[in-house]
Amino acid sequence: MTADDPAPLLYAADMIEFGSRARRLPAPPFVVWESLTRPRRPGARPWLELLADEVEPRVLASDEPDLVVWSSLWVSRPLDQVRFDLAAVGRGGTLLRFTLLTPVEAPDQSKTGHLRRRVNYLVFGALRLSYGQ
Repeated sequence: MTADDPAPLLYAADMIEFGSRARRLPAPPFVVWESLTRPRRPGARPWLELLADEVEPRVLASDEPDLVVWSSLWVSRPLDQVRFDLAAVGRGGTLLRFTLLTPVEAPDQSKTGHLRRRVNYLVFGALRLSYGQ
């Protein structure tokens, strides 16, 4: 671990899950995967609008089109990770599951609720709207 890489990808056994949610998105997995791995790519509709206490996530791992792992969005929790699992569903849609992970103590209930709601809004609100729905 270095100052430039405060959140290395850890093995699942090293991580504590403290939140998860799955919902459908209208876009196919390869499109959702690209949105998660390159949210600011040229021509993309903006959806990843960060709050004052958030930082741009880095992609720690990916397996197109099934998996993306982000570094933490939160300055106050730099070791957390956000894992996205993608699966094709229906007629061209994606079942997207996010899972909040940490190698340290999970946050209290209030903070956990805030972090879950925030990722929920970003991917099932803002990202969904970027696809026109």
